Amino acid sequence: MSNGFRPWISLLSFALVAAPLAVAADDLRISGPFTHDNLSVFLIHSSRLDAAKGKLLTLHEAMDAKKVVVYETGTVNELSIENQSSQDVYIQSGDIVKGGRQDRVLTTDLILPAHSGKLPISSFCVEQGRWTRRGNESAEQFGTSDKVVAFKQLKMAVHDPNAQVQVWNEVANARQSLAETVTVTGAGGAMAPNPPAMPRSTSMQMALESKPVVDATAAYIKDLAKIVDGQNDVVGFVYAINGAVNSGDVYASNDLFRRMWPMLLQSSATEALADRAKVAKTAIPDLATVKSVLADADRGKESSKQTNGRLSITRKDSPQALLFETRDPNQAGDWIHKSYVVK
Repeated sequence: MSNGFRPWISLLSFALVAAPLAVAADDLRISGPFTHDNLSVFLIHSSRLDAAKGKLLTLHEAMDAKKVVVYETGTVNELSIENQSSQDVYIQSGDIVKGGRQDRVLTTDLILPAHSGKLPISSFCVEQGRWTRRGNESAEQFGTSDKVVAFKQLKMAVHDPNAQVQVWNEVANARQSLAETVTVTGAGGAMAPNPPAMPRSTSMQMALESKPVVDATAAYIKDLAKIVDGQNDVVGFVYAINGAVNSGDVYASNDLFRRMWPMLLQSSATEALADRAKVAKTAIPDLATVKSVLADADRGKESSKQTNGRLSITRKDSPQALLFETRDPNQAGDWIHKSYVVK
């Protein structure tokens, strides 16, 4: 791994036109890149963190602890969700829930309040064809949520309320790219003696958790997972694949970022794996380039806004990137999550 700590660059310009920040705009900095193969990660830091803020469970943590239940409704684009605990739960657009009659991806950021009762939540199918129980899974409830969608085209589709067909198409494209990549030994393209088989299921979740993909992304995870260790001021990251800035996520607190980090890294590594053999090795972008992309996105035209419970989600569209900014009036500084996707 390349641990090229370069001087930190202030991100004052990248949020001058944004809403009031949960961490001050002039206190956000970038470090990196940290690189494995064709994936380069840049960390976003802030030293102004409010330790008194209530901690949010992620959906993965809450479902794993049996604190949140996601119910099948029989409607592809809407599920039912219930928080049975005394702690608020953070749901992020792109969270995949596994089980039911089809695996789904949840389409919007949401804070699920404690003891919420059953509430509707929008979704897309990320598994085409199945409409029955799979194996020993329940057809009435979803069992886990330990993956988030990878691939920027799929991320953008998930944010479009009328994009079910596009989501299916992007899932198929992603699965095909992964299947082609895991049958070779490396970027050189030499065929493996016994190529591992991808699952025949059309499910995005099953592809992400399959042994060929997990094994092939293991080196990325091993090399990059610990770059956040000992850094209590990290609030987000941006990544580049094959030398091109791809996507990023920034949160209002170090705690929420760290809870999301393992799934975010897995998603990034999966996309890097799929694109590993597509282009020749290129130069890693510098900090100024990353800063420019973020600044461009924050200056984007606000093209839409939706309200989901106590959160509002604003879409900003710029020549270089899309920004989905989730705002929470219950949090000091207003926003809780920013998701950047480069066009």
